Amino acid sequence: MDINFSKADFFRSYGEYDQLPPSERTEIAFAGRSNVGKSSLINKILGRKSLARVSGVPGKTATINFYTVDPIYLVDLPGYGYAKVAKSDKQRWSGLIEGYLHDDRDLALIFQLIDMRHPPSADDLQMVEFMIESELPFVIVFTKADKLKVREREERMAGFAKEIPCFEDITSIISSAQTGEGIDKIQDIIREL
Repeated sequence: MDINFSKADFFRSYGEYDQLPPSERTEIAFAGRSNVGKSSLINKILGRKSLARVSGVPGKTATINFYTVDPIYLVDLPGYGYAKVAKSDKQRWSGLIEGYLHDDRDLALIFQLIDMRHPPSADDLQMVEFMIESELPFVIVFTKADKLKVREREERMAGFAKEIPCFEDITSIISSAQTGEGIDKIQDIIREL
């Protein structure tokens, strides 16, 4: 089935888990810590500049945002791990993300975004372990690759191989929302699903 990525639309935002409607089509989610580049990556995949709202302020996406790309939804989950957010907001976000991932949804895949410039955070590792234990299908997308030189990339990839559990069994993609690197691979995976 072909997907026309350029015919995407914002569908709806949900700020509380109990607001989520029943799953009515296949969903592909994007997860990662605050400021890892989820919204930028979604915009690049969809060939749009500002469909998904991008902010330089970490922790700005405080809702689950659904985008229609017939016949599926792309789902932008709130970023996790940002320290300068009220505890009540953190708990709401955590409940929103966990509720979504534990819900009986037609969730085909999670793209787990990790900033390629740094080792994975404790929250990143917790998320990877959660997806492995829950048997949720996922792909790791290393973002912001354009910020590293070739040698630095090689060093980080060698580091990730030691830092991320079961790394050799996980599909991973190096990407950049700036240069478009890896976007074709992500679109191909979405099409295959």
